[in-house]
This record gives sequence, C-alpha cells and structure tokens, in this order.
Amino acid sequence: MKKLKSLRNMTEDQVQAMIAADPDAPEATDGQLAQARRFTDSHPALAARMKSGMVQRPVGRPRDPGKKVSVSLRLDPDVLEKFRSGGPGWQTRINEALRKA
Repeated sequence: MKKLKSLRNMTEDQVQAMIAADPDAPEATDGQLAQARRFTDSHPALAARMKSGMVQRPVGRPRDPGKKVSVSLRLDPDVLEKFRSGGPGWQTRINEALRKA
C-alpha cells in the first residue's frame, strides 16, 4: 500500500497538484453539477426518517459475538519469546495452545 505524504509539510500549490493528479477524484463537470439533486429531493421518505431520528447509525465497532476477554498472564520469558519469534499472530497461537491443553 502506498504511504501518503503528510499535508502539513506541503504548500497549497503542492496539495492542489496532488488533487488534480488523482485519477479517483476527477473534477465534477458542469453537466454533472447541473444534474445534481439534494438528498432530501431524491429520497424524501428516507430523509424525513433520518431527520426524525428513526434511522440511527450504530456508534463504534460492531459487537463481536465471540468477544475475547482481556487478561493479564505471567509467562516464563523463554515461553513468551518462543511464541513471539513466530511473528504476528503470537497471541492467537498462545490462545490455540491453551485451548488444546
């Protein structure tokens, strides 16, 4: 994945040049702008429900039905190093080893 440059260290001209060069964000044409409609005009029933509070988006991440419990566990240094040396996923491997025990 391409790492994005920080905008803080860029001039306005540099930022505008990056925007213009982005193929995924082309400028809207006059024709597109002429066809644009407000959400409340194109979807009046849904807009009314949203305004009344009947449609609410959940806040935060979805709840995981198999949510794991956070615990503090003391392990011998050599045991911990053995699992960590396997790279990412070492906590999952500890969980699997404990499940088999």
